[in-house]
Amino acid sequence: MHSPLPDSPAGADPAGDARATATARTPRRARGDPMTPPELRSSVSLASLFALRMLGLFLILPVFAVHARGLPGGDDATLIGLALGIYGLTQGALQIPFGMASDRFGRKPVIVFGLLVFAAGSFVAAATDDLVVTIVGRAIQGAGAISAAVTAMIADSTRDSQRTKAMAMVGASIGLTFALSLVGAPLLYEFVGMGGIFAVTGLLALAAIAVIVLVTPAVPPAAAPDAPTPFARIALDADLLRLNFGIFTLHAAQMAMFVVLPTWLADRGGIALGDHWKLYLPVVLLSFALMVPPLFWSERAGRLRGLFLAAVALLLVVQVLLSLQPGGLVPLALLLLAFFVGFNILEASLPSLVSQLAPPAAKGAALGVYNTTQSLGLFVGGLLGGWVQQEWGKPAVFDVCAVLMAVWWLVAAGQRRWPASARSRAAA
Repeated sequence: MHSPLPDSPAGADPAGDARATATARTPRRARGDPMTPPELRSSVSLASLFALRMLGLFLILPVFAVHARGLPGGDDATLIGLALGIYGLTQGALQIPFGMASDRFGRKPVIVFGLLVFAAGSFVAAATDDLVVTIVGRAIQGAGAISAAVTAMIADSTRDSQRTKAMAMVGASIGLTFALSLVGAPLLYEFVGMGGIFAVTGLLALAAIAVIVLVTPAVPPAAAPDAPTPFARIALDADLLRLNFGIFTLHAAQMAMFVVLPTWLADRGGIALGDHWKLYLPVVLLSFALMVPPLFWSERAGRLRGLFLAAVALLLVVQVLLSLQPGGLVPLALLLLAFFVGFNILEASLPSLVSQLAPPAAKGAALGVYNTTQSLGLFVGGLLGGWVQQEWGKPAVFDVCAVLMAVWWLVAAGQRRWPASARSRAAA
């Protein structure tokens, strides 16, 4: 009979547990616990791989809604939302199988296979100007569902004491990729068009294969226990469900927002599409500078819960203010800055929490569930944003996002287990 999930973080090897316990018993000022060279190499290379992979999603966000206006069927906002979100649907369908396969067959083979599938979908989308075929290509892109395997490999490669740092690197790489896509997509679109952008994402996926094969150290998953962890134990754990709901909501809101924001920046902010990068770049870079100090402080001081709830509340406020239809460049820039600060904090915190609460030998499965809900959030957000805009107008999209954020805050407030409380028990 299996006991409930332990209250202490899971996922470290015995030596790592010993180091973590020793660290917890050491006065805070005396602690010196940097990443080891293998941890740093794995974290940096996998964060880079994640960044290359996420370009496939992000590069089209700043330009596709505007580009699609000139395609057959481009006057249907719901169809545009489907093109943006179908990627998340196929991701969601395959994250759990890919995660479980990585537990059984190893992380690297699963990651390489997924990158090949993603590249194939990119080249399908690159070869057409038809919106329906573009949707098919996006669906194939999403079928390369490697996020669970990558995050599980990061968890395999790091101790609990370094997990948030490693996941923060991933979060920062995703945010930086997002910033680069916001800057580069309008410029790429002017020179190579939408087909060229899809071709670039396919080539970047092939480059990511070289990173995982040649740079990333091989780290086997945790040894399987005598009695395998039942999948229901992972899928139905209350605290993991709260975290999974959070990532679903976060990415649903992000995708829904970007059904509206590119056209708003053009229409209400007075910025031509090719100049959007002049706003996105400083906003996203400044958001990193504002995100890192509170995130690392909360980890050291055991205040992650407070920061987490504050970040969700910040996103709620942003959605409410956007629904009031602010005009002019400065208000939109400030609201975007606030959004990215909260988004980056949560993007780094959520996978770290999942990996610490999951059983060691089932991290791939747990992160598969997590990434499934993330991907479904992308799908639902794109479809919901397009449908709500079509039926009730653009401001209503932000009203819906505000409701989602309010519900998330209430759900997150019930979270019982946090790394800080686990460290306190280890020190006791």
